Amino acid sequence: MVHATYALLPLLSLVAGIVATPLHVHPGVHIPLSRRAPRSDASVERFVKHAEHLRMKYGYSNSTLSKRAGQTVGINIIDQAQDSSYIGTVSIGTPPQTFKVVLDTGSSDLWVASTNCFSCGQTPPFDTSQSSTINGVTGANGQEQEVTIRYGSGSVAGILATDTVSMAGFTVNPQTFLLAEQMTSGLLDGDVSGIMGLAFEALASTNAVPFWQALANGGQFATPEISFWLARHLDDVNPPDEQAGGVMTLGGTNSTLFTGDIEFIPLTTTTGGPTFWMLEMSGATVQGKTVSIPTGDAALSAIDTGTTLIGGPSDAVRAIYEAIPGSAEVPSMQGFFQYPCSTDVQVSLAFGGKSWPISSADMNLGRISASMCVGGIFDLSLGSDVSGGGGNPVWVVGDTFLKNVYSVFRSNPAAVGFAQLSDAAGGSSGTPTNIPGSATVTEGVDPLPSVSGSGSGSSNSPSNNAALPSNSYALFTALAASLLASVISGCALLA
Repeated sequence: MVHATYALLPLLSLVAGIVATPLHVHPGVHIPLSRRAPRSDASVERFVKHAEHLRMKYGYSNSTLSKRAGQTVGINIIDQAQDSSYIGTVSIGTPPQTFKVVLDTGSSDLWVASTNCFSCGQTPPFDTSQSSTINGVTGANGQEQEVTIRYGSGSVAGILATDTVSMAGFTVNPQTFLLAEQMTSGLLDGDVSGIMGLAFEALASTNAVPFWQALANGGQFATPEISFWLARHLDDVNPPDEQAGGVMTLGGTNSTLFTGDIEFIPLTTTTGGPTFWMLEMSGATVQGKTVSIPTGDAALSAIDTGTTLIGGPSDAVRAIYEAIPGSAEVPSMQGFFQYPCSTDVQVSLAFGGKSWPISSADMNLGRISASMCVGGIFDLSLGSDVSGGGGNPVWVVGDTFLKNVYSVFRSNPAAVGFAQLSDAAGGSSGTPTNIPGSATVTEGVDPLPSVSGSGSGSSNSPSNNAALPSNSYALFTALAASLLASVISGCALLA
């Protein structure tokens, strides 16, 4: 899902410049993330729009679902709207023009607003007249190719082009992307210019190879992985509009940000190859007790960094809240449930052999009344007949879950991995538990990453497990450790 109101850390360009220093075989670069936060007095009912957008994105509305070689780079990302979206930066053209984009593993297209977009408002546009390497994409008839990309929160339309595209020192030239000439009002807010889709080529409306996939296919990644630590600011009091949002690592993992093994779960196979980062949900527990949820195709789950909440099928969502004493539907928020604010809600989800707990802070979206709070898992299907047929997800698992784990998106062999957050990353809300009778596929992490593309990949520094509080100090300590690790490893390679 795509959300609005984005902003970027002022230090992002500095970090990217340092980690992009030319190296022959750099094991990794880590990109600190930022996220923008809404006012603490914002109405909890704003999450209704998140749900509506997500239903449209995944086809649950009235309409149908229509660098060098061997490098690992970490970049800061921005926390926007109090854990609503995570933002990074991308450079396009010659000389490069830099833009903020939503980082979305639930879509596959790259697009930015163009100077010809009169409906884009104050969105900073890409000026094609200032790039010496821009080229249009024409069809068999010699005409410009026009494309429309539809999201839950709106759509964009424009023409295809190719140009040099870079992020954190990685470059694809030429990269096909959309120059947006029309955009639904409110699709983007603030100074965010577009979206960076991080899912697979088969999902792309532009029929272009996604930026990350081109890097992996071209051998620019040390390992074919993108990894995320997403910071939590949902329960901050009077948060700023923009704040540090964690770290995205391109081409591997950052061992300072997680502890223990990574549990890799192979993607659910679909006809024609992978589209979404899709797993099968294998179990759910609420308040320590197992909840009955559908299995097989009725449990297909898209793991989506561009989605704020967790959406699921009606029966499963109802079963989860029935296990919470005093819960009930929210009459004014279709598909949402409320529960007593005094209840410490403990929910865990499993996709392989381990059950991963969700922080009660992430489950609690805020008060709907003096004593009742709204839960972060909502009814995605609203009673629709959900079978998961056609390779479409039934669950959409967003940041309510992903803030509680270190997540790794691996293209070959295709899998999503989860690990416990380290103390430097604020720690996870609890220790994952093994599910009896389930097979768990895990991979340990070596002190140095392999540049052959095998294994899970790791950062270029040993883990930092110092006991740090889960607050701003821990956040900036982790970002500093990430940046220092990249610099140290680069110096070692040049020595």
